[in-house]
Amino acid sequence: MPQHNPKKLLLVVALLLVAGAAAQHLWRGRDASAAAQSAPPNQAVPVRTATARRGDIDLSLKVIGSAQAWSTVTMQARVSGQLQQLSFKPGGHVAKGDTIVRIDPSLLQSQLDEALGNLARDQAQQANAQALLERYGPLLKDGYVAKSAYDAAKANAGLYAAAMKADQAAVELARTQLGYATIRAPFDGIAGAPLVYPGAQVTANSTDLVVLNQVQPIYIRFAVPEAELAGLKAAHARGAVPVIARLPGSAAPMHATLDFIDNAVDASTGTIQLKAEYANPSDQLTPGQFVEVTLPTARLTNVVTVPAVALQNSPRGSFVFVVDAAGVVHQRMVTVGSGTSDRVVVSKGLEGGERVVTDGQLLLVDGAQVRILGGG
Repeated sequence: MPQHNPKKLLLVVALLLVAGAAAQHLWRGRDASAAAQSAPPNQAVPVRTATARRGDIDLSLKVIGSAQAWSTVTMQARVSGQLQQLSFKPGGHVAKGDTIVRIDPSLLQSQLDEALGNLARDQAQQANAQALLERYGPLLKDGYVAKSAYDAAKANAGLYAAAMKADQAAVELARTQLGYATIRAPFDGIAGAPLVYPGAQVTANSTDLVVLNQVQPIYIRFAVPEAELAGLKAAHARGAVPVIARLPGSAAPMHATLDFIDNAVDASTGTIQLKAEYANPSDQLTPGQFVEVTLPTARLTNVVTVPAVALQNSPRGSFVFVVDAAGVVHQRMVTVGSGTSDRVVVSKGLEGGERVVTDGQLLLVDGAQVRILGGG
């Protein structure tokens, strides 16, 4: 009777177990594949859409600009003297006519008092001379006063009248000089830091006191390429040209109006300077602050436009997904022209009125079924 080797028997059993496990795994894979093949197709892709519009559009240009004070004035004293008081808060608002600086008025007041005294003296002397002249008139007719005495009285009356006019001019000058000791704001604005402080000696028309900026309204200054100048002039001729400014990182628009086009192109940069007027409520802009500027440059008529987010790119060029009445998308190659910040002109590929996909394109292929969530 043959003898069986226990080791060989164990090896055969192990091989049979491995073969059985592999066969079971194979059958499970076939079942999973069959189940996948019998699964229902994917559901419609959710998308958002917008309508391709035909009509007129204003092309726009984006540039970087900066805020500029409507007017800037460096205040100076118009009389010499010692600075007595600063009546403004550095960096604070001042209203037109507010007192912002006072100069010691003592010497100026003394000069005014002296001029008033001289005027009073000469007024008295002129009154006396005039009274004497009036008395000499009748006496001259009767021969009681010599003609030379009458002429002398008349001359004195004229001299004192002239002196009185000179005194009156001196009084007005002294009064004006005294008024210059109080310096007032010429417009509503914001005061900068003081350039001198109380106790300092200031010199007329020489010493700078403080810088005032008028910021309501305020200018937005920017430059555009000279190639855009013709379109800008045409838009300006049609009426007010709207300008939209935004602070970097902010979506809130500030609506301004083009106010100034420079009279020459900068030959070194090929640009021309422009300014827009902005009301600047609540002091949103500060002079020197940078802003993003958008302004129209030309008007295109009877063109088809779509939202910029509807455009997709491929090796063949730009395309959009057009949704038909059955909710199926079709890839449509288009030729893209100029545009604005949010819409682009499609010069070829669309007729206007088509519904194009603006969100969800990454999940789409030509012929896919879609479910419209919303759009225009």
